[in-house]
Amino acid sequence: MTDTSMTVTVIGLGPMGRAMAGAYLDRGYEVTVWNRTPARADSLIARGAHRATSVAEALTANTLVVVSLTGYDAVHAVLGQAPSAALTGRTVVNLTSDTQDQVRRAATWLAELGAVQVTGGVLTPPPGIGTPGAMSYYSGPLEAIETHRRALEVLTGIDYLGEDPGLAALFYQIGIDMFWTGLLAYLHGQALAEANGISAQEFLPRALNAMDLRYFLEFYAPRIDAGNHAGDVDTLTMGAASLEHVVRTAQASGVDVSLPTAALDLFRRGIAAGHGGNSLTSLLGILRKGVGQGVDK
Repeated sequence: MTDTSMTVTVIGLGPMGRAMAGAYLDRGYEVTVWNRTPARADSLIARGAHRATSVAEALTANTLVVVSLTGYDAVHAVLGQAPSAALTGRTVVNLTSDTQDQVRRAATWLAELGAVQVTGGVLTPPPGIGTPGAMSYYSGPLEAIETHRRALEVLTGIDYLGEDPGLAALFYQIGIDMFWTGLLAYLHGQALAEANGISAQEFLPRALNAMDLRYFLEFYAPRIDAGNHAGDVDTLTMGAASLEHVVRTAQASGVDVSLPTAALDLFRRGIAAGHGGNSLTSLLGILRKGVGQGVDK
């Protein structure tokens, strides 16, 4: 069954929550909003949204409730302000970032109160909400997602991962891990560029080329699944030597070396474990087991 009503509650009006409420208003939805700091809703109220004066009022206003808060501690603190009856019969689309275990506990808690949690991980910054091509991870009861598909797709497309409510959170955190470490690599490269008189605009096309890792990801993925870490294309010894050159270049340029040194340390630990002639992917054992606990043979 598809919910054809065009009403929604949005709780949490940071940049993402405001973008979502705005997207619903743009599509003609009746939108109820609540935020701990009421003034954040002012621009939405001016566009026709209704300001709930309490969490209970926000929850009872609509069956579909979209939540975008800073973490699941905040989810419990905010939703816990309302009597349990206010949550009964609600579908809570929780787009709050946290660990998969926190998400699963919240889903159980909400189920005990008669609500259904759909977990989401939004894969676009706020300006991308409501634009073609934007996507979000979703997990949780498929029936709930299908019931509210029309409303969810106002925000982004849907990449459904399965019934386990923790899956969307897990996939989201994996992506965020890659996002921030990748952007830090770009900033370190830009710092090196600037230290040598190269502007960000001049460096940009070279940065885009350097950060295009598609070939390597498509090459490594099947080999990882097959347990093949042969050093027929790259080796840890070769990688360590190149990273040593990066560290020396940064030192000579007066640029902080903590980021490439951390990468070099991983390579050296793999070499010490006997994998100098193996591929970069042989470091997966170190990354899975943690610092100082060796590497899979």
